[in-house]
Amino acid sequence: MKRLTVAGRLLITALVIAAIFVGYKYFGGQQALEKVAKEQKSEIDSTATTTESSEGTAAATNENPATEASSKSFSYTSPEPVDGKLKGVVELGASGFNSFIIKVDSQKRWKLEKSEFGNSLVTENMATDEDVRIGLKKYIGSMLDYGVGKKDIHFVVSSGAAKADVTTKITSALKSLGYIVNQVTPEQEGQLGLKSVLPAGYANKAFVVDIGSGNTKISWIAGSGIKALESYGAKYFQDGTDDKKVYDEVGAKAKQIPSDLRKTAFIIGGVPFEMAKEVRKDKERYTVLSAPSGYTKLTNAKSKAGVNIYKAVADATGCQEFVFDWDANFTIGFLLTL
Repeated sequence: MKRLTVAGRLLITALVIAAIFVGYKYFGGQQALEKVAKEQKSEIDSTATTTESSEGTAAATNENPATEASSKSFSYTSPEPVDGKLKGVVELGASGFNSFIIKVDSQKRWKLEKSEFGNSLVTENMATDEDVRIGLKKYIGSMLDYGVGKKDIHFVVSSGAAKADVTTKITSALKSLGYIVNQVTPEQEGQLGLKSVLPAGYANKAFVVDIGSGNTKISWIAGSGIKALESYGAKYFQDGTDDKKVYDEVGAKAKQIPSDLRKTAFIIGGVPFEMAKEVRKDKERYTVLSAPSGYTKLTNAKSKAGVNIYKAVADATGCQEFVFDWDANFTIGFLLTL
């Protein structure tokens, strides 16, 4: 290096610097390109995964749209009673003894004050005399404590329970306590159910379905009266009756409902109560049920039978809005006739 001239040294230095620069540009640029390529690949993979996940979710949703809870609401508000009086009724039903206390005024405006529900083995003829007496005394005592006068406590035997031999035990027990038992026919029960649940403003555009354990009642306003039809109840499976046979008969009865009354259906009964619990949003009085196909979680025999009846009515009428009333009951309709 000492023998090199100054110009030579500068030339060599320039060459070395140039080589370093070229190497950096090549290898550094290559690394930069590789880095960009990796980032792009990662972004593409991430997008693809997200898209697949979204498509999978959408597909799953589209496969079972009916399993989603009903998002509809029913905005009707029932009128409050003015200076009402307390009245009580005990329903002696096919699946239990249920009691209701209402406040009702002279215009038949009413409000549910208290309700109790109990199970029994009435239709199975396994309720003993003592079961009946204890159960009835319990409801009577509860009503008296609430403030209902003894003369304002009534007893009604449902048309389903009336078919059981044990009904004589019930009437005998009540007579021994000084009470009268009111028995109703399926037609009367359907009419009373309509009186309790159908708002006046829906008389010309809706019908009523009461799915009980012993029978189902379908009713609607017909001229100046009430038309009521009876079919199988939710305990039909105990008799070994075929689902298809029940579906066909219930559907045939439902097809008799005039077409202009099929826009809305008000529905009550034990199985509709279970269906309404699945989709109730808060503590609203009226809950719009989901389509029949949305109740796959109701797997016990009675519930499945009730859903089959519900489906038969829905299919036969094409009605898209079934409104469950948490307060109404045919025995309340009985109180409204007094």
